[in-house]
Amino acid sequence: MDSRALLDRLIAFDTVSHRSNLDLIGFVRDHLAQHGIDSHLIPDPTGEKANLWAVIGPADRPGVILSGHVDVVPVEGQDWTRPPFRLTREGSRLYGRGTTDMKAFVACAIRAVIDAKGRDLQVPLILALSHDEEVGCRGVGSMIDAMKGWAVQPRLCIVGEPTSMEAAIGHKGKVALRVTCTGRGGHSSAAPLALNAIHLASDFIGAVRDLQSQIASDGPFDPDYIVPYTTLHVGKISGGVQVNVVAHQTVIDMEIRSLAGHDPALLIAELERRASAITAPLRETFPEAAITIERLWDYPGLGTAPDADVVGFVKSLTGGNSHGKVSYGTEGGMFAERLGLPTVVCGPGAMTQGHTPDEFIEDSEIDRCEEMLARLTERCVAGF
Repeated sequence: MDSRALLDRLIAFDTVSHRSNLDLIGFVRDHLAQHGIDSHLIPDPTGEKANLWAVIGPADRPGVILSGHVDVVPVEGQDWTRPPFRLTREGSRLYGRGTTDMKAFVACAIRAVIDAKGRDLQVPLILALSHDEEVGCRGVGSMIDAMKGWAVQPRLCIVGEPTSMEAAIGHKGKVALRVTCTGRGGHSSAAPLALNAIHLASDFIGAVRDLQSQIASDGPFDPDYIVPYTTLHVGKISGGVQVNVVAHQTVIDMEIRSLAGHDPALLIAELERRASAITAPLRETFPEAAITIERLWDYPGLGTAPDADVVGFVKSLTGGNSHGKVSYGTEGGMFAERLGLPTVVCGPGAMTQGHTPDEFIEDSEIDRCEEMLARLTERCVAGF
């Protein structure tokens, strides 16, 4: 089964993050087994999802991780004109949810390790597939924890997120926050005698926007990013019952995407200070007034040095001369931070096609990825 046939099979599995990925993982496990490759599963606490890893070549030597995720974002609410969970070829494009982000790379990586099985590898290849990347890289951690216990640690990591096959050396870290604003409810006819939690939330959002403006003005900055500074973003707000009831509670979900070296803990502390400044004057009349900030989950940024050996190595595989940074997050920062692995992001497709209706990948991008992984196999045979 070649890469495109594998991609066809992978797209057919509806692995939106809130659903199980076990059917897809079982398919990959069985397909590898048919080619004499043993794989290992790491289930999540619910038993509904699993990570998979497999080592091809000598396990007593440091290897190269090919990392990818198998979950995808939802299609609901998007105007698809082609079936999202069936691969559709039209001209030079292959359509389907996950074609770009990032099942094309997963398909190429599976094909590459199968092709490498019969080769005399001096450096092993490690296939690492994770769940729940799209909801904060929340699945890969258990696999990284398992790798920490290996007697021989991996040598480097290539994360196959879409970069149009350019070596990407950095991305921002992310922290997801839940902000709960508590006031005092009441009848809207006596609204001034209550404390509207929606108004508290509005004041807090104003504080968020003010802090964002300050950062945009003062930095720190990294011109390698499209948005060259740390960003704060409110993504969801919910509160209130109906128009004639003063809301007693409102919940805000927000995020911080931080540059390397811009500690999000300091920004959270500043948000807490500003939240306290909003509620403190109210507490004499409304002692229950509060704005609390809960840290839900996070992943670190990636900041590989431009002159690191791994960057030159990946460029030698792609034939490219440039490198850059990407605006989205990946598990790359976790491999770098928690395992100390030199890490680069490099994969087929462009993220401008990811997460969109009628997501697609150009056929030529799959060719380029296959060529990169074939060169990688030759380097692993040669021992680099």
